[in-house]
Amino acid sequence: MAKRSEEAHPYAFHVSGPRNLTTLNWKDLINSTWKDEKYKRTVIACFIQATYLLELDRQENRTNGNALAPNWWIPFKYKLTQTLIDERDGSIFGAIFEWDRSAARADLIVMRPSGAPRAVLALRGTLLKSPTMRRDIEDDLRFLAWENLKGSVRFKVALEVLKSVCDMHGRSNVCIAGHSLGAGFALQVGKMLAKEGIYVETHLFNPPSLSLAISLRNLGNKAEFVWNRLKSMLPLSGEAQASTEGDKTNTNTNTNTSSIASSKGWMPRLPSFGSKDSVAVGKWVPNLYINSNDYICCSYTYPDGTAVKISSKENLSKTNAQIAAKLFVVSKEKQKFLEAHGLEQWWSSDAELQQVIQNSKVISRQLRSLYHVTPSQVTLIKPV
Repeated sequence: MAKRSEEAHPYAFHVSGPRNLTTLNWKDLINSTWKDEKYKRTVIACFIQATYLLELDRQENRTNGNALAPNWWIPFKYKLTQTLIDERDGSIFGAIFEWDRSAARADLIVMRPSGAPRAVLALRGTLLKSPTMRRDIEDDLRFLAWENLKGSVRFKVALEVLKSVCDMHGRSNVCIAGHSLGAGFALQVGKMLAKEGIYVETHLFNPPSLSLAISLRNLGNKAEFVWNRLKSMLPLSGEAQASTEGDKTNTNTNTNTSSIASSKGWMPRLPSFGSKDSVAVGKWVPNLYINSNDYICCSYTYPDGTAVKISSKENLSKTNAQIAAKLFVVSKEKQKFLEAHGLEQWWSSDAELQQVIQNSKVISRQLRSLYHVTPSQVTLIKPV
């Protein structure tokens, strides 16, 4: 009965997983290459999906016999070696997947596919399920208010685990990936290591946009201004008026200070990093996967300039030194938000992409709050 339930579950790998990879055999794995952008994107997205399902399996008491998560990493000959636990509620928010040499050799695969990492740290996003929803939303609000996730327990755990994995396997054999809130953590953890000279390959699916936080903060600042103006127009009580007159001399000197303090107290700004940091992160180029219909991340795609198609690897290599981030963009008409923000689109067989180079001051402006970069050219991938 449990087996039937697993087979019919909408999150079962053979039901909602990548259709062209659901029946992998040893020839497929040997011929596959992680140097192919589409294949790499597909497998990494599957690992993130597995991380979501690890937590759902835990919540719904699914054991090894009927758990959904393992089928999302086993076909690629990887194994789960560690789960990242949020000590606040015991939820699983991340996982380490490592190349499973024993399973590969059992299928006559004597080596890892070309370009495949030894280990992948995958971080999930928000789950709107009661056991973990509170802590997930708490970190969502932390990002919106502070544009920073360093104060979260999850940031500290992910940073420590990633450092440990890099020490074990070597930084060039490790990558970090996340979706939605998890992409926000992956971005900031990757940047933190880059500041230390540790450049880890980073993949961010539907990452939260800083401009969303900035917009909400600006809205809050405007509301604060309107409220202060409204209060100044209201008649004061006798006691309040006396207090106001007694402090009149101090009011003029402190008005600007109190106004600024009030604004900063509502949504403080994230301090910018100095030139030392810009040197450290100059060699770190995260990969961002964006859907233009997803309002959480769509502002990463706002262009400012004329797109130019890349016709050869030589042209691409000449621009790499100027790229702050690589973007892979999907654009579809009349797409609902849940679909646009979903993870499934990134292993979809119809997600054909075309690479272009496009000037984007918006990207530079948004990433500048994480590290200083000059107005640069950013790699954008758009559908054919």
